[in-house]
Amino acid sequence: MAASMKDIKLRIHSVESTMQITKAMELVASSKLRRAQEQMAKSRPYFETLYSTLSDIASENTDFSSPYTQDREVKRSCWIVIAGDRGLAGGYNSNVLKLAAAEMAGKDVVVMPIGKKAVEFFRRRQVPIVSETYAEAADVSVSDCFSMARMLCKSYCDGEFDEICIAYTNFVSVLAQRPATLQLLPLHIDADKPSDKPGKDILYEPDGETVYNVIVPEYLGGLVYGALCESVASELGARRTAMDSATKNAKEIVEDLNLKYNRARQGAITQEITEIVAGSQD
Repeated sequence: MAASMKDIKLRIHSVESTMQITKAMELVASSKLRRAQEQMAKSRPYFETLYSTLSDIASENTDFSSPYTQDREVKRSCWIVIAGDRGLAGGYNSNVLKLAAAEMAGKDVVVMPIGKKAVEFFRRRQVPIVSETYAEAADVSVSDCFSMARMLCKSYCDGEFDEICIAYTNFVSVLAQRPATLQLLPLHIDADKPSDKPGKDILYEPDGETVYNVIVPEYLGGLVYGALCESVASELGARRTAMDSATKNAKEIVEDLNLKYNRARQGAITQEITEIVAGSQD
């Protein structure tokens, strides 16, 4: 009985230590989540403005032509897949990686992974990887996103692949994150969208097509950075939820173990009293 009580006590201490860790991780995730949401909100206006400019150029040039807007037979695809660097985030990593794998099934693809989990996932499946430069999502900066976009746009224009897609996690709320995919190239701009500057003719130097082709890599860089911000916020939201759930489960386990410990202690006391009474009667 004493050994059983000791084992229960040790397990209580172990679960309480784990609960302190999960609670600390929840607080850290909550703190980082606020900053991630701010970054996400700040990133949106940039590529919304670029998109508006692209729409204006496409709508104001009747003879407009760009390699970035021309549909062609898709023989090989390039996928940018954004996942996390660590686990303990519920289904965040598995959900986006499963979606990406399902979309790629049966196709000739190369992958640009962002995040250690993405690198490990595609390396195990022996999927060709364009570069492992961005293996750690936490270290990917705004300039890295633009460098990546320019490199991929050059490869696209050189015919190394015929479309570029991205798989990321869309941040819906702290409690809900939804994996999503988006085709980046070829670009389908709404040329029929009315201009935000009615009555004003804009002159692009040297010409609209050249400006358009220069803006597209910057626009893609903004999209990649926006998707990265969404994914980081989603990971932190998922980790916060997972750690909150783990903390609650740990509390329930501690309560159950305390109940078992008290019962065992009660049983030991009752047994000792019974032995004392039996000894006095002798």
